[in-house]
Amino acid sequence: GGCSCCLAAALPLLLLLLLPAGCPVWAQNDTEPIVLEGKCLVVCDSSPSADGAITSSLGISVRSGSAKVAFSATRSTNHEPSEMSNRTMTIYFDQVLVNIGNHFDLASSIFVAPRKGIYSFSFHVVKVYNRQTIQVSLMQNGYPVISAFAGDQDVTREAASNGVLLLMEREDKVHLKLERGNLMGGWKYSTFSGFLVFPL
Repeated sequence: GGCSCCLAAALPLLLLLLLPAGCPVWAQNDTEPIVLEGKCLVVCDSSPSADGAITSSLGISVRSGSAKVAFSATRSTNHEPSEMSNRTMTIYFDQVLVNIGNHFDLASSIFVAPRKGIYSFSFHVVKVYNRQTIQVSLMQNGYPVISAFAGDQDVTREAASNGVLLLMEREDKVHLKLERGNLMGGWKYSTFSGFLVFPL
């Protein structure tokens, strides 16, 4: 034709850069040229693989190491505070329902962020059958970020719940602290969950 354009048709992706207006370009399996009227067109087809890596149409796999992070834990036995938690008042959980990436340590009941990012956390705890008030705080690196209360004198199974989005650095730690009162342990009433919303 009347236009000298170069197109790297050997690549499986469609990559057209800085083509003059009206320049005919031949598609791979077509006989008629396609006339482009724009300046720049870039189309990249990529899809996430099962292990969190990004695989492009060129077959190049770029692994984003800890892209999938999620946990959910529950308490099924004993009341809090226990003998174990009397010193730090950490709320311990004894069963993990989900622990993708294994960043929630059940023994310490502490979540450690594997990378910088925005994380979502929520908790739901139930007080024991009495008239006392409970207060629970979500702690980030030893400092309270959010708290929840349950203190209705006429409700025996009242729950304290809260949720938050946190900006966390790599190795930041999050756990629940029982500031006051006693929790009910049995029947999986109390839960603690979190996940990575997106890395930064």
